Amino acid sequence: MRNSAAKIQMTGFDDLFGPFAEPVGEQFQEIALAELHPFKGHPFHVMDDEKMREMAESVSQHGVLVPGIVRRRPEGGYELVSGHRRKRACELAGLPAMPVFVRELDDDEATLIMVDSNLQREKILPSEKAFAYKMKLEAMKRKAGRPGNANCGPVGHKSRDDLAEKSPDSARQIQRLIRLTYLAPALLQMVDNNKLVLRPAVELSYLTQEEQASLLEIMGKLAAVPTLEQAQRLKKYSQEGRLCPDVMDAVLGERRAAVSQVTLKKDCLKQYFPQSYTQKQMEDVIFSLLENWKSQQEEK
Repeated sequence: MRNSAAKIQMTGFDDLFGPFAEPVGEQFQEIALAELHPFKGHPFHVMDDEKMREMAESVSQHGVLVPGIVRRRPEGGYELVSGHRRKRACELAGLPAMPVFVRELDDDEATLIMVDSNLQREKILPSEKAFAYKMKLEAMKRKAGRPGNANCGPVGHKSRDDLAEKSPDSARQIQRLIRLTYLAPALLQMVDNNKLVLRPAVELSYLTQEEQASLLEIMGKLAAVPTLEQAQRLKKYSQEGRLCPDVMDAVLGERRAAVSQVTLKKDCLKQYFPQSYTQKQMEDVIFSLLENWKSQQEEK
């Protein structure tokens, strides 16, 4: 299939694809979908959602307007650097091949292009940003000849500042997001589902994997989600070597302080929750939303 690729002249690609475009006149190739393989460790999900169905319909009618970017694999075929969603749209549209630019890229160059091309999407999950930023930060450090630890001292701060200059998030927010990569998968899923707010999640990421597993069990038993203050205390107990299931149970079981100046009528609240929700579950959601709002105010 590789040899049957049709080469077509492209114009104006710089305007369409920004910093990743080659000079006008670069040629793309039509390569069979079977030869296009996902980027190793690709952190972005390719979902068969409404957006994907719309993209597939567009591809079916108009084709792929912006070619993907690939690099050759030593074992044969091509590794997608940019264009995972376009490839899936081609599959759903029943197309046998997709237009791509074949580039000579090392691992770090490919990582930078892969992350940057996906960060422009309108909706990105916290977990996707977390692993994407971590991959990009480590690639930037390697290219600059710096240590690869995303949490190292002054050098790490300098790299995060460099990363933030070309990213939609601040250096501080990037640091928080990268910490999410240390969360247990179930806790990270809760962040993606807006059941666990970012700031408490960051604090919980400092717990060991064993401690996080125990915490998940207790959260399920109590139907409770840690507030920022509770998560900070759990982190402190963990660092002191004093965190155990009994301590977790005691911290999460504490009655949250009521806000005496505000009264919310149960009948008014019920319209925003499923009928099966208990008062405790409604309180958990309300406090979680308030924690999220507080975090957003601190970012301003």
